[in-house]
Amino acid sequence: MSKTTLSRRTLLQGTVAAGAMSASGLGLAPMPALADPQWKKYAGTKLEVLLAKGPRGDNFQKNIKEFTDLTGIEVESEQVPEQQQRQKAVIELASGKPSFDVVHLSYHVQKRQFEKGGWLADLSGFMKDPNLTASDLTESDFSAAGLKYAKDDKGRLLSLPWSVDYFILYYNKEMFEKKNIAVPKTFDEMVVAAEKLTDPAAGTFGFVGRGLRNANMTLWTNFFLNYGGEFLDAKGDILTDGPEAVEATKLYQKLLTKYAPPGVSGFNWMESMASFSQGRSAMWLDGVGWAPPLEDPTASRIVGKVGYTVVPAGPKGQYSATYGDGIGIAAASKNKEAAFLLCQWAVSKKQGARLLQAGGGVPFRNSILNDQDVRNGVKLPKEWVQSVIDSAKISKLGLPVVIPVAEFRDLVGAGVTATLSGGDPAAELKKAHEQFRPILERSEKS
Repeated sequence: MSKTTLSRRTLLQGTVAAGAMSASGLGLAPMPALADPQWKKYAGTKLEVLLAKGPRGDNFQKNIKEFTDLTGIEVESEQVPEQQQRQKAVIELASGKPSFDVVHLSYHVQKRQFEKGGWLADLSGFMKDPNLTASDLTESDFSAAGLKYAKDDKGRLLSLPWSVDYFILYYNKEMFEKKNIAVPKTFDEMVVAAEKLTDPAAGTFGFVGRGLRNANMTLWTNFFLNYGGEFLDAKGDILTDGPEAVEATKLYQKLLTKYAPPGVSGFNWMESMASFSQGRSAMWLDGVGWAPPLEDPTASRIVGKVGYTVVPAGPKGQYSATYGDGIGIAAASKNKEAAFLLCQWAVSKKQGARLLQAGGGVPFRNSILNDQDVRNGVKLPKEWVQSVIDSAKISKLGLPVVIPVAEFRDLVGAGVTATLSGGDPAAELKKAHEQFRPILERSEKS
């Protein structure tokens, strides 16, 4: 790997380091312990937890002694790399005898699969029990997207929303100021700005984003949603070949073929970040979690020059495509009440504040984002914090809630990528639709 290559591991290590600084007293406001539940009722219980490797897992393990001191409950946890963790969770839950009580789940990949399998315990009753739930933990404190993820179609709460990833617009303030261009508030304005900021002779471009098949779906859905698109109809059929999808793809095609760097069809988040952080691209649309490396002088040439704002509005609305993860209890667990206390602690204000202040994740809880003491402890620019708060108000699920979501991303993503080499958006989306529809139908029947 070359010295200029940014790896996910490198970025996560930077996030963890930032978290260590924050937790050591550089801004984490002291927060009162929750006193409502009977914390000691299940003292002596031992819980097993399966975590996905990353900032959430690191934050959990680093501070777990606090939970044990509070409750007397012993916790053994394992962090496993994301893809392997997902596979392990599915295999063990499907067996009916998982080795863990509590599981970290990726909503945008696993929600429908976990619901259909009946693998998670219903937490609705626990939330109403004052002996188990602190008075400040209420459903209304979670963002709309968080509750949409955590609840099934019967309204049962099957997990607690943990950390959310909203898409935002990163922009290079210096490049905008030199051209005297205003920050775009609409897609039309974004296209105009991208054109003005593109100078291939100088090696600078107006826009950069994911062009790589599969990875591009998280970017594309921002356009799709803001053109009025909905993933599924009332019968559960996929809708990604309609006029909204076609117009969204035309916008995607235009931005990435006219105003993006050469080779963008092979770009994932890593290549997009490299272009933006080196000052070669003026705008980048991606998840909120990339601020720490952009503000790191060892990884970025544009420290102090980055602007953060919400996704511009489309012709049919303004939404931030939203992805996230949660923490739930295995339906097979024999320690559900103790496990609920642990889940509650994991999404508590104190833990959420640590995560936010480290730049390692954004809690789904509005009370954390709106707490001025917590916000004052965030070392990232205030604009970043504001973009998070504003995105929470316009959040909308960024992928369809279906079991074969990987196949969806592969097939539709391939069609969208094909438009970057001249493919017709309508024809490519129709082909992807015809390939994916039978896969979706089989998944619901199995």
